[in-house]
Parts: sequence; structure tokens; C-alpha cells
Amino acid sequence: MTVIRTVDLSKQFGKVNALNKVNMEVKEGEVYGFIGPNGAGKSTTIRILLGMLNPSGGQAEVLGMDAKKDAVAIHRRLAYVPGDVNLWPNLTGGEVIDLLMSFHGVKNKGRKDELIQAFQFDPSKKCRTYSKGNRQKVALIAAFAIEPDLYIFDEPTSGLDPLMERTFQKYVKEARNQGKSILLSSHILSEVEQLCDRVGIIRDGEMIETGTLEDLRHLTRTNLYVETSRPIDNLETWEGVHDVEKRQSGVSFQVDTERMETVMAELGAFGIKKIESAPPTLEDLFMRHYEGSGGGDR
Repeated sequence: MTVIRTVDLSKQFGKVNALNKVNMEVKEGEVYGFIGPNGAGKSTTIRILLGMLNPSGGQAEVLGMDAKKDAVAIHRRLAYVPGDVNLWPNLTGGEVIDLLMSFHGVKNKGRKDELIQAFQFDPSKKCRTYSKGNRQKVALIAAFAIEPDLYIFDEPTSGLDPLMERTFQKYVKEARNQGKSILLSSHILSEVEQLCDRVGIIRDGEMIETGTLEDLRHLTRTNLYVETSRPIDNLETWEGVHDVEKRQSGVSFQVDTERMETVMAELGAFGIKKIESAPPTLEDLFMRHYEGSGGGDR
């Protein structure tokens, strides 16, 4: 079942083309990573999915319903956590969590208490006293306590320390194992790499790549360090080789994945004494796509 689907989704703000025919599909029971730099169009897409913005063109469906016309019904079945949570300043964190849960008709005190302990959160303080990280915890605790069909996270761990990031990841994995669906927009690429079943990369309002991490590996370069019996001549001119850096005992460089077999065969002629390989990461992929690109806030 498809939980989120956009077809040629477009949005203009005056003369600014924020989204240009964005096609995206999130399936039931998967974690979909939605990545891109600031200004790429991630938040605009999410606001349309939440019914907060009208698209200029195309379609957006959430849980089989029209994102704008059926926004109320959709919100009963989803939890949304933005990257900067605003709370009622005179309520305590616990009162806000209870209020958010009540919007969904949920009164699971045991689940709420478990999450409060897991996120090491003090629910007795007024929200005006909370740091950014604690405000994020309020929204995350409420979201996981609600246990909806769909989670939409837009930079959800902004302000959290690494230990709390791991707690967040634990509950995302638990939700996926329960068949829930998650749309995760994040700048923390290691988080996306650990959690996501599929990834969509957006740049300048356009989706430029979609697939599993393995599907996208062909676009990355593998990092190699090699020591050889004889010096390697003109390595920087070899096809598929990049960023050559000579070191005291050897040389480090990057190789396009599709050229790996050829480069390894050519290296053999120089008498390999030592070789170290680091697999391509999502960050490598991300940086290659965004070399030299920019964007405004949208």
C-alpha cells in the first residue's frame, strides 16, 4: 500500500519555483529518507502533505486521501514533529504531552511514562523554561505515545544530544517493525543511513534520485589507500580516479564504483603491498550531488 504519493507536485511563490514536478512515493511499513540542503524544497513538500500549503500544480495524497481536502481526517492518523517545536509557555511539558495525546483520543499512561523515562525528560517544568532539545522531546514523546499510522519528521532530532538521537532511532525502528510508515527529513546523514529503507534526494525543488541505499551506491566513490612496490605513475590521470593525495608511504584517492575493477587490475602491475578500502557512504553521495549547487530558503 502507498501511504504518501505525490504526482508532478509543484509550488510557486511569486516568481520563485520552489517545487518543480516532484514525484515521491512512501510505502506502508517503510522509513523513507527525504534529504537535501536548506532551500531544496523539503519543508515546502512537507507543508503541502500536511495541508498547510496549496500546491500550484500536481497532486498530493496521504493515506489514500487528498492532502488538502481531507487534512482533518489525515491528521487523526499521523504525527508530525518539526525541527523547531513551539509550545504553550505556561503549560508544563507533561500537560502539553497529555493535550497532544488527547487530540488523538489516546490515554496510554504507561506508554507515555516509558517514553518520558527513555528520553530522560522532566515533565513538571513550564514549557517557557525548556531548551530547544527539551521542546523537541515534548513533541517526540507525544508522537511516539500516539502510535499513529504515519509519522512525518522534519529535522526531528535538532537540538538533541547523541544519546537522545539514539533513543529516537530506537523508537523509529520499533515503529517500522510494527508496520508504521515514516517520512524522515534529516540533515544527519548517518541517521538516514541507519534508519531508512529508501532515500529520495531533492535539489532546487526537483527530485534527482530515489532508491534504496544500495541502488544509489553506483553514484558514489570508494575511498582507497594503497602502498605499492613501485611508484604509481600519473594516477590522477586514470579514468575514474579522483582526489589523489600522496602520503609518506603510499597514496590515497577515490574511485568511481563502476571503474573499481579496472583500477584494481591496473594497480596490480605496480606490486600492491597494502590496500585499505572504505565503502561509499550516503554523505559521499550527498556531497557529489551538491558540489557547486546552492539554493534559497524554501
